[in-house]
Amino acid sequence: MVNRERLVNEFLELTGIDSLTKKERKMADALKARLEVMGYEVYEDDAGKKVGGEAGNIICTVKGTKKVPAIMFAAHMDTVEPGIGKKAVIDGDIIRTDGSTVLGGDDVSGIVCILEALRVIKETGEEHGDIQVVFTIAEEGGLYGSKNLDYSKIYAKYGFVMDSNGPIGTVAVKAPSQDKILVTVEGRAAHAGLSPEKGVDAIRIAVAAISGMKLGRIDHETTANVGVINGGRETNIVCDRVEIKAESRSRDDRKLGEQTRHMRERFEQAAVEFGGKVDFSAERVYPSFNIPADAPIMDILRKAAVSAGIKLIPEETGGGSDTNIFNGMGIESVDVSTGMDKVHSTEERISINDMVKAAELVVSIIRSVS
Repeated sequence: MVNRERLVNEFLELTGIDSLTKKERKMADALKARLEVMGYEVYEDDAGKKVGGEAGNIICTVKGTKKVPAIMFAAHMDTVEPGIGKKAVIDGDIIRTDGSTVLGGDDVSGIVCILEALRVIKETGEEHGDIQVVFTIAEEGGLYGSKNLDYSKIYAKYGFVMDSNGPIGTVAVKAPSQDKILVTVEGRAAHAGLSPEKGVDAIRIAVAAISGMKLGRIDHETTANVGVINGGRETNIVCDRVEIKAESRSRDDRKLGEQTRHMRERFEQAAVEFGGKVDFSAERVYPSFNIPADAPIMDILRKAAVSAGIKLIPEETGGGSDTNIFNGMGIESVDVSTGMDKVHSTEERISINDMVKAAELVVSIIRSVS
């Protein structure tokens, strides 16, 4: 039986820990201590050293007695900014931020659901298969923890990443790949008042390229965005350099390739038209995944949902998470809702009832593996 009071108290304790991306040391130590108190051996990998962070990923394997496929539960330890000095406020069934920072429910809610489920299984003494727990660093902004996880320690066949929103029972079964795009447009500087005709305006090239570009919602599974533009020095100098950060995403890799090529071509055509140069680079930052309805992990989820009295809601998402990386590494994984709401904002909130139900779903998943 999930202990509501224990779950809430742990959520309040952990959200009170500052744990920005690559600064997760205090959170990692707190989670290691909790797992060790339960009697489990904890391993911390060297992902932090690889990405310039304070801590590595936390990996804990809970040995079972049933001969069933091993499963993995994962959540990330870092939060976005503003995330220093977080103060949670309980307002009836809702735990919310005080309005000055994020709450940190993304992803402390996932962490506490996993920890509570481990305690329940231990307290009931029931048989289960091997359970692997992974708490990653630096998920926000780059999925750096899961990309640098020590996979030699991971043998789980199925993964449940507790890091999504929506009604409890919502699971992301399809998510896009993303291309991270960096563009440098080079023009030629000249005095804007004395001889502007001798210059080549990099801003004008960028504007021409972007104005003719397909952006925003391309179709039901493809999006693209230009997010950052930097350039220019003074108003009396024809701008000779602009740097642009953009992205394209799609749940269809063919469409993603087409969209990224389209964006490259727009910049190259504009550079030729105005006599400038362009350096365009695109990096595939994470792969897409698509879990079919008849996949074994879906059978586990359907059984678990029925047992927990929760409606299973498979959905497609436009976001990326550690789930993308785990699937890319061959671990059949889905992203599971913990009920978090208004994440990445100072209005972030979560329902206590939802967290309890999410923890109950984790327990039910463990019981449903066969």
